[in-house]
Amino acid sequence: MAHNKYHFDPKSLTFKKVNRSFRDILRKVLYIFAVVLVFSTIAIFMAFYLIDSPKEKALKREIAQFRAQHKIVSERLDIIQDVLNDIRERDDNIYRIIFEAEPISEAERKAAVGGVNRYKALEHYDNADILIQVASRLDNISRQLYVQSKSYDEVYEMAINKADMLASIPSIVPVSNVTSRLVSGFGYRIHPIYKTMRMHTGIDFTAPIGTPVYATGNGVVKRINRRNYSGYGIVCVIDHGYGYETLYAHLNKLNVRPGQKVVRGEVIGYVGNTGLSAGPHLHYEVRKNGRPVNPVNFFYNDLTPEEYELIIEMASKVNQALS
Repeated sequence: MAHNKYHFDPKSLTFKKVNRSFRDILRKVLYIFAVVLVFSTIAIFMAFYLIDSPKEKALKREIAQFRAQHKIVSERLDIIQDVLNDIRERDDNIYRIIFEAEPISEAERKAAVGGVNRYKALEHYDNADILIQVASRLDNISRQLYVQSKSYDEVYEMAINKADMLASIPSIVPVSNVTSRLVSGFGYRIHPIYKTMRMHTGIDFTAPIGTPVYATGNGVVKRINRRNYSGYGIVCVIDHGYGYETLYAHLNKLNVRPGQKVVRGEVIGYVGNTGLSAGPHLHYEVRKNGRPVNPVNFFYNDLTPEEYELIIEMASKVNQALS
């Protein structure tokens, strides 16, 4: 049963029945519907945007885990990149300098790969930009590792060659008791026979006939001459490789033959007085790429600093050579 609504009339001091029209009823219904709609909208908004559903909570946990893993991967890649940069610095500024090799260029180290889109397969995934970034960094590090590996292969070969080169380059004095036997150095000296200033392309060591003469580095006997060779008398020439040759002149006797391999310190002959010579002595030359160089610069393997300093002083005196 519907309830009747009454209105109090202050003039007549009586209650009068209120008659509601259809429009009034419709207006009230619409008002109530609007209020319900507003509150429903607010409730739905809060439910969707302010309160997470179980599925959304699970997805957010997955995203948080993904971000944490991505951060860990990025940090590890940063560490790997720092290690690679350190290796690169050592390679360019230590190892290659030691072995007299040019540093690897920036273009070679980056070794960029162009052409097709290498990451097209990743573009349809969620968070494709992150996946592509990580994949790109991994590829870049892989390329750097490959270049560095090839570089170390080269350094290894250079180390082997360097060891052979260090053993081959002339680096000892060809006779013993050098500080008491060096009589004439490299440069313009007075010729013992012609008494004129001429270029003396080696150094002279006075020694009794028969004193052993040593090979100053590993090599192969390139030439021997048992006759007078440009006034040098009996001569032995050793090819040490790497552009180096040594010549031992005015010998009394040879202890090697052409093509024979010799090692540093091996006796190759004996001091003599053959050729244009003013007395028993050894004339010793070092040649680099066919040009004579000062042998004193190569006496660093068997002399003390004091002995080497004395040799430098003695070799610098302008005096008469013995040949």
